[in-house]
Amino acid sequence: MECSQATEPGDGAGIQVSFEFFPPSDAAMAAQLWASVQRLAPLHPRFVSVTYGADGSTRERTHAVIRRMQAETALTVAPHLTSIGARRDEVLDVAACYAAEGIRHLVALRGDAPAGGDDDASGAGFSDAIELVQALQSIGEFDISVAAYPEVHPRARSARADLDHLKRKIDAGATRAITQFFFDNDVYFLFRDACDAIDITVPIVPGILPVTRFPQIVQFAARCGTRIPARIAKRFEGLDEDPDTRRRVSAAVAIEQVDSLRRQGVQEFHFYTLNRAELTYAICHALGLRPCCSALPGGERRGEATVLRTTHSA
Repeated sequence: MECSQATEPGDGAGIQVSFEFFPPSDAAMAAQLWASVQRLAPLHPRFVSVTYGADGSTRERTHAVIRRMQAETALTVAPHLTSIGARRDEVLDVAACYAAEGIRHLVALRGDAPAGGDDDASGAGFSDAIELVQALQSIGEFDISVAAYPEVHPRARSARADLDHLKRKIDAGATRAITQFFFDNDVYFLFRDACDAIDITVPIVPGILPVTRFPQIVQFAARCGTRIPARIAKRFEGLDEDPDTRRRVSAAVAIEQVDSLRRQGVQEFHFYTLNRAELTYAICHALGLRPCCSALPGGERRGEATVLRTTHSA
């Protein structure tokens, strides 16, 4: 029996969240990842996604994280699959293995070409995420999320071409679009309106990136075409060596953003956690989400134990 979230009337009701993690590269990062999973799992996310590296370079580590999550938690896991960096048959073999393991959620992405290489020099891979989404229909009935870019993909010819590309991904079978992170909510609402105008009817889920280190976020934003408003940059001035104040400011900025989105009707959020739980947990708490702690027979309380099947160490 799954425990539902406990909420106050009008506080957290109807809110759904999902969390994104990336595969660790060493033992210390693995411990941090699993500490974050254990912290966030009791919030009962709709799903958790696990990324590939920029060119599929973390594929094996991604699979290892997926297998462990499947074995040790009751979370719904949504692995990333990319259309770049592997042959079609390789990608579809991975998808078939996921289907055989009971995985029904996927995040289908184009991905990035290997550094200094062509998108697909061999011609044996998928040319884009549209082809990938189409091909996945032959493997099984997946709930497929795809990427959306409110501020336009850096490689798109135009905003309209980018929007048309998203429409083709949806028409190919995607059931949800998760946006690149943004800091200006007006950008998101204008984008959502543009999606409505061309009959994109699937959920457009805002991607939220809590600011852990501002210089790192600046680098991320430059790569993906996200604008950082001056008012946000100003709030982080002088805090590079002041982690305590930075965490407080980061939480305030993110809580203000999601609260504004929620007050305008947004009910679903996707958090790019960077494998850190504290800020994401605080934001979810502010949204009204609480771990379920209903009593069980014998005085045992239902909380993390409802989501974590084992207590294996990281």
